[in-house]
Amino acid sequence: MKIIRAEEMGMCFGVRDALQIADEVARPADVTVYGELVHNPVVNHRLSKAGFHQSRENGRKPNVTTPLVLITAHGISDKERNELQANNKQLIDTTCPLVQRAHEAAFDLRDEGRLVLVIGKSGHVEVQGITGDLPRFEVISTIEDVRRFDSDQLGVISQTTMPMEQVSEIHAEIRRQNPNADIRFIDTVCRPTKLRQQAMLDLLKRVDAVVAVGGMNSNNTRRLVNLCHEHGKPGYHVENAEQLKTEWFSDVKVVGLTAGTSTLDETIDEVQRALERMGSPVSVGLASPTSSLQSESRSGCVGN
Repeated sequence: MKIIRAEEMGMCFGVRDALQIADEVARPADVTVYGELVHNPVVNHRLSKAGFHQSRENGRKPNVTTPLVLITAHGISDKERNELQANNKQLIDTTCPLVQRAHEAAFDLRDEGRLVLVIGKSGHVEVQGITGDLPRFEVISTIEDVRRFDSDQLGVISQTTMPMEQVSEIHAEIRRQNPNADIRFIDTVCRPTKLRQQAMLDLLKRVDAVVAVGGMNSNNTRRLVNLCHEHGKPGYHVENAEQLKTEWFSDVKVVGLTAGTSTLDETIDEVQRALERMGSPVSVGLASPTSSLQSESRSGCVGN
């Protein structure tokens, strides 16, 4: 069995920067991570072991007990930010600049008086942060959510990790169903996401199946797996090497390896070594190893 790595995969710069900032915190016991720093159980366990407090991602409350609060790479609304500061909390902000760019795009559309349509996963922490400061908005998760909207001025943006193909299809459907509306579209899908998705499409031309490594609650990892299925190839989502099953590869001559934007390099390497033990592969494009929370890793989207 031959193993081919995707040319673009794994951690984006937003996640690496967030982990580096957490690494540099002098007194973790004084800090509450406001949700999951990244959607990676290994990283979250290490944060907890280092002494960080952690808020649940769903149902976060601004009345945390520690003096410092670490805002995750997924960002939060200005409303939440102000509530935390009103409670005398000092903020350590690791919001990805590309997520911040999506917030600013939403503000521009809001200030133009538009109904803001956010293409993304309803309930996702990044989407909650973007919509938290909007007086009027709709979240569109699938093309079936599109309808004729009660506004003649529409603004369209997306979650940074959405597949560009899906964003384009939904945008076209919005225009089709709202032919008389003034519609402004701002592309907020981040470049690392676009590169990883294109790399997956390129990989699918060369392999019989794909293993995607990432947290089970990592939206962008699930998107990569869905891309496999949409193109008729088996795709397997695993968090670690232990979850691989030999029977998946009984008829596979070439397997592709990719990873979500919150996945540590060391985890990807462990999965590759486990695949190698299942056969006698020729491996292509090995990643480079590097920090303690990042554990042997460093390099450039948000791991959602």
